[in-house]
Amino acid sequence: MTSKKRRRREERPAIHPKNKYSESPPDFALLASQYPSFEPYVFYSRDGRPRIDWTDFNATRELTRILLLHDHGLNWWIPDGQLCPTVPNRSNYIHWIEDLLSSDIIPKTSSNGDKVKGFDIGTGANCIYPLLGASLLGWIFVGSDITDVALEWAEKNVKSNPHIAELIEIRKVESCENTLPIQESHNDRSAQDKSNVGMSSHVDEEAEPSSSSSFDLPIGANRSYHGPPILLGVVRDGEKFDFCMCNPPFFETMGEAGLNPKTSCGGTLAEMVCPGGERAFISQIIEDSVALKQTFRWYTSMIGRKSNLKVLISKLREVGVTIVRTTEFVQGQTCRWGLAWSFVPPARKIISRQVAEKKNLSFMLEGVQRQFSAIDVLQSIESFLCTGGASCKLNSSSFTIDVTASNDHCNALLKNEVNHVHEGSAVKHLEETSSGSSCLHVPTNSLCFQIMVFQQIPGTLLVKASLQHRDSSLPGLFSLIFRQLEENLRYNFCR
Repeated sequence: MTSKKRRRREERPAIHPKNKYSESPPDFALLASQYPSFEPYVFYSRDGRPRIDWTDFNATRELTRILLLHDHGLNWWIPDGQLCPTVPNRSNYIHWIEDLLSSDIIPKTSSNGDKVKGFDIGTGANCIYPLLGASLLGWIFVGSDITDVALEWAEKNVKSNPHIAELIEIRKVESCENTLPIQESHNDRSAQDKSNVGMSSHVDEEAEPSSSSSFDLPIGANRSYHGPPILLGVVRDGEKFDFCMCNPPFFETMGEAGLNPKTSCGGTLAEMVCPGGERAFISQIIEDSVALKQTFRWYTSMIGRKSNLKVLISKLREVGVTIVRTTEFVQGQTCRWGLAWSFVPPARKIISRQVAEKKNLSFMLEGVQRQFSAIDVLQSIESFLCTGGASCKLNSSSFTIDVTASNDHCNALLKNEVNHVHEGSAVKHLEETSSGSSCLHVPTNSLCFQIMVFQQIPGTLLVKASLQHRDSSLPGLFSLIFRQLEENLRYNFCR
């Protein structure tokens, strides 16, 4: 039992490798010797290690101030009661966005030239993300907030750092009712769509219990966001951004926010609480993104509860985003999760002649959560392909699916232009059978291929695909679709 627990701890994601503190965590003793104002907050445990009292707001605020000054050359302060951020954790978020922007997932086109421009939703008095992003990477930022105290101190923190002050704009959000042109139809859609087979997520010890897989809040709670504008009504006409980021209000009440007795990071009502909690708040960002589309290359948010990930990912699939990415932020014993999505069409990958001529493709699906079996993966594959319009025949006895997809179906799958599957849909759902031909009648210019799923060891599946017609004119599309399928399965089933 002990060895299993140790193994699980070792498998947890580590701090981002680009993070300044990945190799050498803050040395409290050294900092106390160099900064007398920090010394009163440092004490030594029985094992001789220097520590601070994490339940003391003054101690955590002074640590943040010293780290920003010592390691980043930033002058910083916040008044009592405001949310005090931890520098290593916030740096993780910045470096994750850096990875997203530098990847070739979506085109790198930008109307801002070579400059990266970000939008920090609810920047707070601490203004931590614009300060870190500007100082570490030279990014341009707009930071928004609604309270006078947050706006005043965010401005002060920017002006206290003249070397980056020109890179950061602090923008006031006007709190007005009925200012958001929300498309109510999105809120009214059911999140339980057949395209979401296999979307459920493992709930770990730190996650809240999830009593339903639907997009429902607890009885009595507000089912949608009711508050000041988030992106719509704040982003100006003609503006373009590379990304937005957000540390949302995690809680529904201040009582819930104070349940962790081991930390005291402050936080006002506006920073910590939202009717419906982070799920409602991030859902509204999703609704805003549907209207703003490619105004942002990437929409991102931090998430405090892992159980909310599956619900929000289902919402994103529902509204038709092209790309979804997730990550886990780790700092000590604290875990947070990151969610990113985009409406920018994925970059077309150039397939070499060698790849284009491949008729057999495969990948290992590792880290499959315990509650999922090979048949769950098969059903998810069937759903994924059918939502693009392809015809599928699933054989549960041989763990195979025979697929026929036209050129239009292939393009729909690659662009993620999937339709919701309903009973009576034009999409053909072929009844499961253990016999018959390996492929249906193939229309002109169509792909016909078979997908097989094999159990390897617990938690690992082998997914193989073979092109059935050697003279097919679309082998390149076959390879691209298989890659898209691999990405979809990893999101749905792997840790």
